[in-house]
Order: sequence, then structure tokens, then C-alpha cells
Amino acid sequence: MGMTASSIGADTFQFFSRNPRGSKARPLDEEDAALLVSYMKDKSFSKIIAHAPYTLNPCSADESIRKFALATMKDDLARMESIPNQLYNFHPGSHTNQGVEKGIEQIACMLNAILNEEQTTTVLLETMAGKGSEVGSRFEELRAIIDSVNLSCKVGICLDTCHVFDAGYDIRNHLDEVLNEFDEVIGLNRLKAVHLNDSMNIIGSHKDRHQKIGEGEIGLEALKNIVCSPRLKDLPFCLETPNEIDGYAREIAMLKDYQQNRRSFGI
Repeated sequence: MGMTASSIGADTFQFFSRNPRGSKARPLDEEDAALLVSYMKDKSFSKIIAHAPYTLNPCSADESIRKFALATMKDDLARMESIPNQLYNFHPGSHTNQGVEKGIEQIACMLNAILNEEQTTTVLLETMAGKGSEVGSRFEELRAIIDSVNLSCKVGICLDTCHVFDAGYDIRNHLDEVLNEFDEVIGLNRLKAVHLNDSMNIIGSHKDRHQKIGEGEIGLEALKNIVCSPRLKDLPFCLETPNEIDGYAREIAMLKDYQQNRRSFGI
């Protein structure tokens, strides 16, 4: 994956920790992991992001589903130590009619069970669109999770531009105001990565449909402002747009043309 990223002009990337729609993980290849660490150092990569499978729901009303999420994430974090000091991103989950407060409690309970002092990986809560009973579409909900985690120093945020727009945050016309609100509620020091995506839907739609850069409702000018924002200059940006590899290469080249400060772009 590291060489593929380099071949399209990327200096970071995101990968699934295991089958994104299942539960199985490939056996860990320690030699391959060591080669990746060396390659990223040689190529001056930014931090890379492991994405938890979509099947995880740490705040389901079904206890067996919560236990599955805990066991999977615990195993993932142990495996992540083969590429130390990276990022692990997950969707907070859906409370399945238990209510947001109960969902927040259960997510924090899982994190308290799996985080440890020795780990080098930072676990990221992803901002969500608010589809159905999703937890994490409001900054206050993410803050409440963090406040309930004992080792909150191990927890950060991944901001998904499509998700926050669909959740009702106007990053198209009022980026600075949204970042100010994020800073007041959560703290920009907690923001560790960005999923850079356009949206197929209008603001506040709560639908979560990603679009190619500049072809959606957020628009090219707004996304250009995001990648050029000095407040986000040290973060890795990963694309989750509906593309094949050549499409990602075009988007990365275009975004690099816009940047005013150094950015790390990847897929």
C-alpha cells in the first residue's frame, strides 16, 4: 500500500484493519510491517490511518454485538503496534433506540476496556452524518465520549467533510466558524486527521453519500479552503471519494496545486 500511495503522489494512506464488511483479519506479517515502517520513513510519510470495519457497533442494544466490537478493536490495537505511532479510526456506532446518552456511555465503556498506557496508537472517533441513530454527528457528543474515557490522551478525532456537512455544519460558507465551534467544544488539538470528501446531498441531509472532489454540494472552492486552512496544516488528509486509483491520482494532484502550506494527501 505504501508504494501504491507513492505512485499516485500520496504521502499518507488509509487502510482497513480487516475485511470492512466482515470480521476476519489476515495473519500479521511482522516482516512486511517492518518494511512498511522503513519505507514510510524513507519517503517522509505522514501518519497513516487504519480504519476499523464498518460492522462494528460499540453502542448496539445487542450485547453480543458490543462484545464483538470490543474484541475486534482490542485485537486491532494490538496488531497496530507493529507499525507504532499511527492512527486507528472508527465510527462511534448507532445507539439502536437506546438514546444518545446510553450510546455515549457504551462507547466510552468499550474504550476504557481496550485502551492502555503502553499503546502508541491514537484512536480516532470519526465525525458522523447523523443517519438513523448514529452517535457522533454533533461535536458535543464526541466531547462527551472523550470526557468519559480514562485515558483520553489516547483519543482524537477524524473530521469527515461529507459527514459534518450532511450533519448540518456549514463548512462550505463558514469554515472558520465551524472550526471555532470545534475548538470551543472539543479542541483543535484533538483533531488528528481529515477525510476529504464532497457530498452528494445538501447540508443537513443526514444521508452520508460521498462525492468526488468538486462535484458535490460542498464544492471545489470550499474544499480548496479546507486544504489551504493554516489551522489544519499539520494533518493527514485522506480521500474517500467514489474513485478508482487514476481518479485518486488526479484529485491528489489537483489538491496539491491548491495547497498553501505542506499537506499530506492519501487515499
